[in-house]
Amino acid sequence: MPLQNRVTPLGELVADPARGLVYGNRGCLHDDAGRIRRGWSGKRWIACRLEFRGWLRRPLLQPGRFTELFFLDEATAFAAGHRPCALCRREDYVRFTEVWRELHPGRIGADAMDAQLHAERVEGRGRMLHRAALDALPDGAFVLAAGEAWLVQGSELLRWTPAGYCEREARAPGAELALITPPSLVHVLHAGWAPVVPLVHPSAGAVISAPRRGRPEASGATRGDTSSSCQATSWSQGRGPSGRSSRR
Repeated sequence: MPLQNRVTPLGELVADPARGLVYGNRGCLHDDAGRIRRGWSGKRWIACRLEFRGWLRRPLLQPGRFTELFFLDEATAFAAGHRPCALCRREDYVRFTEVWRELHPGRIGADAMDAQLHAERVEGRGRMLHRAALDALPDGAFVLAAGEAWLVQGSELLRWTPAGYCEREARAPGAELALITPPSLVHVLHAGWAPVVPLVHPSAGAVISAPRRGRPEASGATRGDTSSSCQATSWSQGRGPSGRSSRR
């Protein structure tokens, strides 16, 4: 049975057999029986390589240890509010801090970055969303339309599923939507982010447009019947999780 440790763009934890291509954690979220009890523990939310130095931990969700999380890709991890790990992704972390410094002078270092990101992703115990002009968003950002998460990719939007991207729609000119990706991470994407982990899952290149009655535009948009285009193939290409100690 799949564990409840797959992360959606909205940061929610779901149980799904698709493993994804990026690994991470945000503290210990499970009880001694492996059941998820909280959405996060602390402000340090990181995204990691699937494998690093041959470290391996079995079983997953051990009592008192951090909860191993899996993301479809880096774009999903960014949308959920996770930044690159300073240990297994050192080169990415250094580049990330360079871009961050341009946006937040004087707020450098893991603690400062994590505090800022937490303020952008969380509102009370729920998720914070932002408003954004769809035309101005970079590739890799996520928006919310009709209750679904959509990836911005070129002149189009791709609907997210745990196993891969499923539908393709044109960006609606002049539309304003709820932005899922925290603004500071949108700035990083604008800088031409090219991480060592996959930024976008390979299923994005296989998505085929389908006839629809609606499109992801402004709030209130509806989706048509997409049963023929949403038989998503599982693209679980990760070879397995790499257990490791909690990182910065």
